[in-house]
Amino acid sequence: MKYDKCPARGLPRRGVLGLGLLGAYQLAIAPSAHAPRSGTAARATGAADGKPLGPAPNGLRPAAGRTGAAPMTTSGGMARIAGPTRPVALRAAPHRTLRETGKKIALTFDDGPHATQTPEILRILRRHGARATFFVIGENIPWNRDVLRRIAAEGHVVGNHSYTHPQLDLISTPRVREELERTCELVAKELGAPPRLARAPYGMWHGPSLEICAQLQMEPFQWDIDTLDWDNRDQRFIEAAVVRGAHPGAIVLAHDGGGDRWATVRALEYYLPRLLDEGYTLTQPA
Repeated sequence: MKYDKCPARGLPRRGVLGLGLLGAYQLAIAPSAHAPRSGTAARATGAADGKPLGPAPNGLRPAAGRTGAAPMTTSGGMARIAGPTRPVALRAAPHRTLRETGKKIALTFDDGPHATQTPEILRILRRHGARATFFVIGENIPWNRDVLRRIAAEGHVVGNHSYTHPQLDLISTPRVREELERTCELVAKELGAPPRLARAPYGMWHGPSLEICAQLQMEPFQWDIDTLDWDNRDQRFIEAAVVRGAHPGAIVLAHDGGGDRWATVRALEYYLPRLLDEGYTLTQPA
């Protein structure tokens, strides 16, 4: 539990000395990142990536989307999006690769924001002029409001990774809605607009969660390069997963929270400049 008081070699001391009790407490309460309880990572949801579904199941309301930063109202403590809207396609499966063409790759980080690990990742990205996407857990936001604001201020995208990190296909539909809505509400409160992207914990989307995601005007995203940093804290392993797996349109999954992610930080410092040297443009899912 004291790992980020004694960071790995190569990390600036200024990022470590700022931890204090907040970072240690956050580590103690952070949701763990591990394989889905079904034993099947990123389970298929029944159709090709991006193909619209038919009529809304289970009586759920039709999907709609916002234009610009539409205001949000609340009902029963949950976020509701008001104002002009535009349709958001209800998808049978999440996006697993970028919709853009060309030699582009997206770096994504889950389970933050974290008091010290996220700022170190931001420092590396800023040094290389790179942009990434951070899928945040709602219950981490009150402890790390400044970090969340910094993510957005530095040009990165903030996505929704639920409020408490449950496996969505194993909980009730009302709770799925609550998990996603609460995080929408918190992000909107801090940044002025709700997130436009979402990622299911463990990658376990299913029909009702995809429906609710669309109703909340978010696009569901997966990945196609898993660094497995949630299971393997070996820097070289993480580096190899990205460098060897890189291809145009790839979405890389890594983590900035949920446990000891200093190997992820060190690996990013190694593979990011190499991706750039190989001619990749770092972009964000949209």
